[in-house]
Amino acid sequence: MLGRVRRPPSHRSTASRRKTAAHPGAAGRRRAPRVVAALAALAVLAGCTAPAEGRTLRSPQPLDAGNRDGTSTPVADPVYPSYGNPGIDVLHYGLALTWAPPTKTLTGTATLKLRVLRADQALRLDLTGPYAVTATTVDGAAATGRVGGGKLTVDRAVTAGSTLTLVVQYQGTPAPVPMPSHRGDAEPLGLTVTGDGGLWTMQEPYGASTWYPSNDQPSDKALYDISVTVPDGWEAVAGGTPGPVRGSTFTYSSDRPVATYLTTLAVGQYQQERLTGPRGLPITLWTRPGVDDAMLPVLRKAPEQLRWLESRFGQYPFPSAGAVVVPSDSAMETQQMVTVGGSLGKYPAALDTVMLHEYAHQWFGDTVGPSQWKDVWLNEGWATYAEALYAAERDGTGIEAWAKRARQRDAEVRQQLGPPGNPRSDSFAEGNVYVCPALMLYELHRQLGGPAFFALARAWVSQHAGTAQDRAAFTAFVNRQTGRDFTGLIDAWLDSPTTPA
Repeated sequence: MLGRVRRPPSHRSTASRRKTAAHPGAAGRRRAPRVVAALAALAVLAGCTAPAEGRTLRSPQPLDAGNRDGTSTPVADPVYPSYGNPGIDVLHYGLALTWAPPTKTLTGTATLKLRVLRADQALRLDLTGPYAVTATTVDGAAATGRVGGGKLTVDRAVTAGSTLTLVVQYQGTPAPVPMPSHRGDAEPLGLTVTGDGGLWTMQEPYGASTWYPSNDQPSDKALYDISVTVPDGWEAVAGGTPGPVRGSTFTYSSDRPVATYLTTLAVGQYQQERLTGPRGLPITLWTRPGVDDAMLPVLRKAPEQLRWLESRFGQYPFPSAGAVVVPSDSAMETQQMVTVGGSLGKYPAALDTVMLHEYAHQWFGDTVGPSQWKDVWLNEGWATYAEALYAAERDGTGIEAWAKRARQRDAEVRQQLGPPGNPRSDSFAEGNVYVCPALMLYELHRQLGGPAFFALARAWVSQHAGTAQDRAAFTAFVNRQTGRDFTGLIDAWLDSPTTPA
């Protein structure tokens, strides 16, 4: 999922030979063709014309994402219980935002359509920061709303089974919150104001609530419409499908369910580049002129990388794709618009696999995500293994060589951090939830063979699109899909204090 820098140390080098990535247990070996720069260039030239201002991008019909009304089954998160409210299910967020760089003031009107799952004497959502609520209504009737202790509390009793519309008008200067991690690239979470008055955000496992009232937990996915008004000469970038630009107001929409941590917002003086991906998929790159230019050759590989992923995991699941570069050391799989730290531009080879990792998350983590942070391995294991397969093919090296190195790393992180099935709340998205479950998938791949393994991956995404799942659901699915009992293998890789044999 998320995280941030998606390159565990054990993935940085590869051996000189490989078995076919489609079947790591095959007896025969062959060299995979290396990716050539000319192919990437052709992909870029195929579609770099931007549509006229004010026109919505056209895109191919994506994979049916299910859950098209935004309904979810929220659960209390055991890792970060202070975030989220399992008593409500937000169906849709309508965010109308205005950013004023001179005063660093964010003014917002958030319109939330939600279902009440549990009766309560007040309506409670997450909203962190020095915001003043200027007006609140529930189904058009005025109500009192106040911010404190990381929560927005609206003094209105709610009844289980009801559906209501909450409108909150608020204003303030965004302030991020600490990230519960020891990672070398750990940064404050949420909407961050830059010295020149820009904005950017990365917010896993929480931090959406630093810029809008939200049910800030992974199990409550919702649909979105976002408009952002900025001064002339500035651009606003958000997740979702780009819509019309009217003057200095930028619009985006998500008609596939989105978890709050997968939303993004960036405001700055950006340049835009349009590419065309598989089946005419529109791809948008947002970079800072003169700052991120060195990253463009790698970012322009997006069509090629998405084709590689589609050939293994099925059709790209959303109507558009893209990436926005921000002043960070990390990268994040924000839905339809990957958020990339500009510091990664110093390492082109690493950036290549980081981008593949984040695009892989569009299938694993975005389309199908975890219902609680205890299962973050479910995101990171798939994306890390996809990254390992990609690097092995790109470099003409063996996935078995990767597995050998990864086992060494697995032993280290299990000793340091424990097994991935029970991550520590103060060590979010550290090495154990990447390499350990990736090795579990390698073992499934080895035992099933290439065709059955990739069929398993495609079925997991297609059958659970638009939902949040957990370990029990994944285990039951694997056993049902394969007709074999892999419970012991999965439990061993997720729970063992030492690397399984």
